[in-house]
Amino acid sequence: MKQKEILLNIQHNFDDQDMDDDHVATSFDTPLRGDAFEMHDDEKVKQIESHFTEIMNILGLDLTDDSLKGTPHRVAKMYVKEVFSGLNPANKPKARLFENKYKYDQMLVEKDITFYSHCEHHFVPIYGKAHVAYISSGEVIGLSKINRIVQYYSRRPQVQERLTVQIAKELQNVLKTEHVGVVIDATHMCVASRGVGDTNSKTGTAFFGGKFKEDQAKNEFLNYINSK
Repeated sequence: MKQKEILLNIQHNFDDQDMDDDHVATSFDTPLRGDAFEMHDDEKVKQIESHFTEIMNILGLDLTDDSLKGTPHRVAKMYVKEVFSGLNPANKPKARLFENKYKYDQMLVEKDITFYSHCEHHFVPIYGKAHVAYISSGEVIGLSKINRIVQYYSRRPQVQERLTVQIAKELQNVLKTEHVGVVIDATHMCVASRGVGDTNSKTGTAFFGGKFKEDQAKNEFLNYINSK
């Protein structure tokens, strides 16, 4: 992705409009009801299975067929235990920090973190690469935890702008530093597989905090992630 393709300005206010095809978010907090986690996961699977069975029946599918009869349970389990598991704060990764003993004061970049999410407007996949950078304020984080944070926020119904900000804000909070940069380059199946049917376009979003707002650090980060 070329630097000029990256969306550098994240808008924090949205006008009310038809969300049928537009890429719109209403908040940078995932919209959840207050009672979202009162029901046990097993009960959620059971209820989703029942409702998905009804959807398949309405579509006219034969649920006595060997290939289809297990589909409602598989879908329900996938929703609760896998692709939307990031909704549950109990699944939030525990980030352990370590003293920056080497006094490394330059940016650390982890690029090409593969993620899979789902568009909250149509519940079809969003997938792509996340690139994350930070400058230590005295402590560092295990590299795998950066990946886990990306995966946690990806595994929920999302819009890309919100996902970008949630990852960045979580890293700022965990690392106790404002010096965090996040760039996401993604393909949206709600664009590719339905609607306009454009299979070539990608969407870029970015968050720059602290020193990453300065041209030198920002350009160093972007040049690195755009290099082969």
